[in-house]
Amino acid sequence: MKTDSELKTDVARELAWDANIDDAAIGVAVHHGVVTLTGAVSCWAEKHAVEEAAYRVAGVRDLANDIEIKPAWSLKLNDADIAEAVRRALTWNRFVPDQKIRSSVADSGTVTLTGTVRTLAEHDEAERAIRYIDGVRCVVNHIAVDAPRVEPEALRTTIAQALARRAGREATHVGVAVDGDTVVLTGNVGSWTERRAAVGAARGTAGVRRVDDRLQIG
Repeated sequence: MKTDSELKTDVARELAWDANIDDAAIGVAVHHGVVTLTGAVSCWAEKHAVEEAAYRVAGVRDLANDIEIKPAWSLKLNDADIAEAVRRALTWNRFVPDQKIRSSVADSGTVTLTGTVRTLAEHDEAERAIRYIDGVRCVVNHIAVDAPRVEPEALRTTIAQALARRAGREATHVGVAVDGDTVVLTGNVGSWTERRAAVGAARGTAGVRRVDDRLQIG
């Protein structure tokens, strides 16, 4: 187990290494293993990038993202402009069923997504598609997953096969339990990247409406 000081140093170094992040604008604090990020960035995508970078550090399990979004004046668009950009982004992304998704923009950049998709992966991709739009300050994803019910054993087999393809050797250490349309993942993986692979396999499987991630890193 890393000490708080070691975690803080490693997170700060990871932020400095990532060329997409202005680490000088970000503060890092660690208390009892919980990482807190503070500071200000110009858009929601940058805030998310900082969080992802912190989670890449081995030993980071709990994180509070208190970074503020303060767009430059040149990036301040009205809600109508942002709404048009959101629709274009959803339409251009071939992994998003844009005809099934509705969006609304309010409060100077808060985007709310609604509608129905087939998998949790499509639910996530819709949010990723609008992440880098100038002016977006927050994304509220209320998209529902409406997939046909599948048999638990068939669902378990599909996920186990996907885990074997994506996580390789770590697949043998991941437990998959199915409760209705909820998948519970348990066990240990070696890194945040392997954890994401396991969760991604479950979220991309038709029939899964919720993933309960109980995986441990290390």
